[in-house]
Amino acid sequence: MCGRFTLRVPAIDWGQLFFANMNRGDELSVGSPRFNIAPTQNVKCIHHDPHSDGLTAANYRWGLVPAWAKDIRIGTKMINARSETLDSKPSFRQAFASRRCLVPMDGYYEWAQNSGSKSKQPFLIEPSDGRVKFMAGLWEENQQLEDHEVIRSCTIITTPANATTVQVHQRMPAFVEESNRSDWLDPRCRDLAELKMLLRPAKEDLLKLTAVSRHVNSPRSEGEQCVLPLDDATSGGQQVLRFD
Repeated sequence: MCGRFTLRVPAIDWGQLFFANMNRGDELSVGSPRFNIAPTQNVKCIHHDPHSDGLTAANYRWGLVPAWAKDIRIGTKMINARSETLDSKPSFRQAFASRRCLVPMDGYYEWAQNSGSKSKQPFLIEPSDGRVKFMAGLWEENQQLEDHEVIRSCTIITTPANATTVQVHQRMPAFVEESNRSDWLDPRCRDLAELKMLLRPAKEDLLKLTAVSRHVNSPRSEGEQCVLPLDDATSGGQQVLRFD
């Protein structure tokens, strides 16, 4: 599962990895740091431009709305796609074959059950090296919705969790390594079995976990308070899970 994430690093910093292949005139807006990106909000989506040989980076609605869908609300049920079934699920099969993308992030959130309590403790899971990573995704265009212009949307692909993140959730985003990004984004790569091999749990030392404030629980919350660590892993006097 990946239901919230952050992108605090300026686009100019992570976008330079793709500038050489970007279409002429494409721009990555500076924008504000994002501390609590939630489903149905816009996210940065990098993919092959079907009208040229270059890449494009644009804001897409998070939550895939397939081309055949007549109700935009279907997207809230498709914020994630399981890597194991991409080539068999009708909602994802065609996009997996030719509309793959990357979604930049520098942290994501998961919630773990507090021992002896009904409440859940949010954790920020972020790259150990502090660098932006790129989550594998799929994108779609929908022109079927009444009273809407073309809806461009995306979903984030997940894999089984690694030994670090399984402590808080059984699933994690699939990160595409730098050496595999060209193949992942190239719609001419049609060997789906080989592409699925790129979607595997991240190395255990790639990510670190930090207990953070419940301020992040609301998708309306924004700002640095979302990512601040809890002092001594306590919140409101209640002991929370610790992973040392």
